Amino acid sequence: MAGETCVVNARWIAAAALSVVLATGANECVAAAAAVDEVVVLRRLSETEYRNSVADIFGREIVVNGSFEAPLRVGGLLAAGAKVLSITPPGYSSYLETAVNTADQVVSERHRAKLLSCTPKNESAPDDACAEKILAHYGPLLLRRPLTAFELKQRVTLTNKIATSSRNFYAGLRYGLASFMQSPDFLFRREVAVKTGDTEYTLDAYSRAARLSFLLWNSTPDAELLRAAAAGELNMQEGVRVQTDRMMASPKFEAGMTAFFRDMFELDTFDTTTKDAIIYPDWTSTIPVAAQEETLRTVIGLALHEDRDIREVVTTRKTYLNRALASIYVVPFRFQDEWVTHEFPQDSGRSGLLTQISMLGLFSHPGRSSPTKRGVGVMDVLLCEQVPNPPANIDFTDANDPSGPLKTVRERLNAHANNPVCVSCHKMIDPIGLTLENFDSIGAFRQRENGTLIDASVTIRNQKYEGATGLGKYIHDNPKFPACIARKYYSYASAESSVEVDPSSFSKSYKAFVDSGFRIRGLVRELAVSFELFKVAPANGTSSVAGGN
Repeated sequence: MAGETCVVNARWIAAAALSVVLATGANECVAAAAAVDEVVVLRRLSETEYRNSVADIFGREIVVNGSFEAPLRVGGLLAAGAKVLSITPPGYSSYLETAVNTADQVVSERHRAKLLSCTPKNESAPDDACAEKILAHYGPLLLRRPLTAFELKQRVTLTNKIATSSRNFYAGLRYGLASFMQSPDFLFRREVAVKTGDTEYTLDAYSRAARLSFLLWNSTPDAELLRAAAAGELNMQEGVRVQTDRMMASPKFEAGMTAFFRDMFELDTFDTTTKDAIIYPDWTSTIPVAAQEETLRTVIGLALHEDRDIREVVTTRKTYLNRALASIYVVPFRFQDEWVTHEFPQDSGRSGLLTQISMLGLFSHPGRSSPTKRGVGVMDVLLCEQVPNPPANIDFTDANDPSGPLKTVRERLNAHANNPVCVSCHKMIDPIGLTLENFDSIGAFRQRENGTLIDASVTIRNQKYEGATGLGKYIHDNPKFPACIARKYYSYASAESSVEVDPSSFSKSYKAFVDSGFRIRGLVRELAVSFELFKVAPANGTSSVAGGN
């Protein structure tokens, strides 16, 4: 190792760099630095991105066995948190095991005929020519860029040494392939920027390929996208347009949009949502998974399959149900299929995403509803309006005591909101949440609370609204809703906090979104074709990569 170290924007993981050094006998980190132009941003692959990448490169028969470290939500998005995450030593040990296990499957007798482009002259000895051919094919796909001659040589050398000591060509090849998946360049999306003016930067061609691919497919670039990057086509608007249209026409585009909406609607947090089993016996372990699926089927069906105005997601009465959800919605389920389409009647009070189990259950307490949590959730998730945390010394006893003299949550909130410290926030939050009070903590419809008829009418910005359908109309017509979608989509693509992103960064794509009648395809395509997707900021005057003692 010669005491060499690698630093990338203060976020390169020492354990990861060290493992590659030990595996290859050289400092790959410094070798990779030679290709860097100006700025490097690292984004740790999510578990889904990792799994999709392995599936797209090696095939879906290869099973990823391993645990992944927890993600971090920044500015409302996990995608933005990926830019500040590192890997702990225990976490990296898990990545090492996963890489070796994955490579072991690739070279196994079951898969080698399909996945390996050559066979060794002698399985009990090294074969550098065959190893080089296989490694040269998979290396660029795994690292999302061309291999340097040095990188390829080191992998061939590693493969030769292990094949010699083990008297097994495939044992050596296994570690050669695994070393790619142990590399920081695989575990992190390394985005390189080049200078286009005195103060302007843009991503280089291979970083553009990765951004496009992970945004549109939630997976690694395919061979065609890497070819376009190598040919310089992604440096030109027409080249980006051709690739964007190709990728949006692929079935994998649905996976990319599903990943975005799962992140935006914070559906991952629903996995840990708990409910009081005594109060809500219908809440079983299958409900959280099914509720997320309902929401994603609804938004993908509306936005992609039907290509409709995305704002209808908060007003539509159409949804998708399975047997478990039907029991909570009190809908007869007499079908053979696992999932069926369903349209609630007009007098059901249902209003799209706002009254689905995912939203209602996520922003509630385990044993009761919460207009405040629901109001905050709607404002944050759908309108990009940040609500400050309440002061630490506020007494919530009266507002949270359903057994007290105030029988409805509306009465309790009115009493609580008289506190001058609380009223400024609650006058915005509570009306939104109160429109949803006809639905309990798990999303079932109700008309009474503690025997008292529920009043779900409110006034928002001097306009009267009745119940969830009224709230749906308010959100649908509020320009902040589509603006929030555009803001969060840009933040999701760029890994910038949605709270801090400058609206000018996505102004062209937002205009295209509006002009398209709020069709999601208009937003997506213009973000890429206008090159807004590829703008980056310099690294605050710091060196992108430094190598030395």
